[in-house]
Amino acid sequence: MISDEKIINKIYYIRNQKVMIDKDLAELYGVETRVLNQAVRRNLKRFPGDFMFQMTQKEFKDWISQIVISNAEKMGLRKLPLVFTEQGVAMLSSVLNSNTAIMANIQIIRVFTKMRNIIESHKEILSKLSEFEKKELEQDDQIILIFEYLKNLEQFRQQELDQNKRKRIGYRQEENG
Repeated sequence: MISDEKIINKIYYIRNQKVMIDKDLAELYGVETRVLNQAVRRNLKRFPGDFMFQMTQKEFKDWISQIVISNAEKMGLRKLPLVFTEQGVAMLSSVLNSNTAIMANIQIIRVFTKMRNIIESHKEILSKLSEFEKKELEQDDQIILIFEYLKNLEQFRQQELDQNKRKRIGYRQEENG
């Protein structure tokens, strides 16, 4: 049984997708990378571009820096790796028939599903936080407006007090009783 953590550590983001590298999948399936790639090449119709693609040189360099490996030769890579999306990983189960490959594939698909559920729940939380923040900003604007009104009212009252304290000038009528 492969741990979820081990699988999660082999999932990368390339082209804004969660993907796994052929070398890592081969290791999890208990086959050589060349065997996995050979099975894929024999069944290319099963792997359209949204299921599998080959890394570009730039993506490869970014991936190498993402996993902090200074020398690709240490990994035994002689060419740009094939990359499999979640659908591609699911399709691999139809071309690799060993029990190890099937069990590993089931586990990998479960991890992808868990990750998708976690991401979805985070999206809901982020959406609610965004709504809350928006309401808070609206309330902040209303509170600022209230303070402006209070400030204007206080200035008006102060002007009235100052007006009443002034010495009056002009004609005064005296009251005689």
